[in-house]
Amino acid sequence: MGMRVGVIGGGQLARMMIAPAVELGVELRVLAEGEGMAAALAATAVGDYRDIDTVTAFARDVDVVTFDHEHVPQPVLRALVDGGIAVHPGPDALQFAQDKLVMRRRLAELGAPQPDWAAVASEAELRAFLDAHGGRAVVKTPRGGYDGKGVRVVSAPDEAADWFAAVDGPLLAEELVPFTRELAQQVARRASGEVAAYPVVETVQRDGVCAEVIAPAPRASERLMEAAARLGVTIAEGLGVTGMLAVELFETADERILVNELAMRPHNSGHWTQDGAVTSQFEQHLRAVLDLPLGATDPLADWAVMINILGGPADAGLTDRFASAMAEHPAARIHTYGKAPRPGRKVGHVNLTGDDLDRIVYEARAAAGFFA
Repeated sequence: MGMRVGVIGGGQLARMMIAPAVELGVELRVLAEGEGMAAALAATAVGDYRDIDTVTAFARDVDVVTFDHEHVPQPVLRALVDGGIAVHPGPDALQFAQDKLVMRRRLAELGAPQPDWAAVASEAELRAFLDAHGGRAVVKTPRGGYDGKGVRVVSAPDEAADWFAAVDGPLLAEELVPFTRELAQQVARRASGEVAAYPVVETVQRDGVCAEVIAPAPRASERLMEAAARLGVTIAEGLGVTGMLAVELFETADERILVNELAMRPHNSGHWTQDGAVTSQFEQHLRAVLDLPLGATDPLADWAVMINILGGPADAGLTDRFASAMAEHPAARIHTYGKAPRPGRKVGHVNLTGDDLDRIVYEARAAAGFFA
């Protein structure tokens, strides 16, 4: 096809776009933040994604720009668009992933179910929200948080005093939802409007970080699966997303779903698709941003599980553990990110598919355990 996709950000998501890009005949170029990042294999430039001149120079040599993360500032994004460069997802969509208050307001306009929330600009306003919601609430910094960062559960206003002092503008206060589990719905949308939804999945979080994913979500009724897919499509279309969209959800005891967070890129909850779906989220993202027909989202087996490798071994590199993990669990698909081990860091994941959920969960956890 001779198409060139430029990815801003050199993390593991960009790294995992490389293989499907090769298969599609797409030339992938990456603007990495530094040398030796996860996507170093495709890094054609190193520089600051916050600098307009750096990003513009990188973008001149590609047909479309997309992202490994959502942190590129709006002035940089709009400079690209003003310069006639195709950007997917565009700045008008990315603003909703960059600012949680902007997201909450837009989701309310779309009628999407979400927790009670308020913008709170002072401890007095946070106290009023706490009083109205049982004395406890979730407080978030509107910008920059991920993997549990920028999120606190508070029961007194002074527990957010440092954020009120440091953040320019109000904080986001949300009700503490009594959810039974967390789900994620992924949807792809191409520029011409075609959409495709994956099965809703269950995600297991530990210390604010995704640890495991089961696809499709166990015990999910047909009604819940249809509602999640419909909600994902509504949000993708209502926000004008092009590319992959992940909608993180809370499920309540009465099987309601509430929107927690959004991500406009491939997402940890979709890593299972690499080995468990007809079209991986990484190939799908490339198809979508190039406005190519979307691939099928059907699972390849009854169940797929993804177990994150968090931290990695303290006394050896990840590659030193491959042979043992492969020998013991030959059906496990092991993906590593070229990152140095560090406590709590996502350094890889294990995928496994099959018809016996208990067995594949056990095996995937055991395989990931070799890298602990």
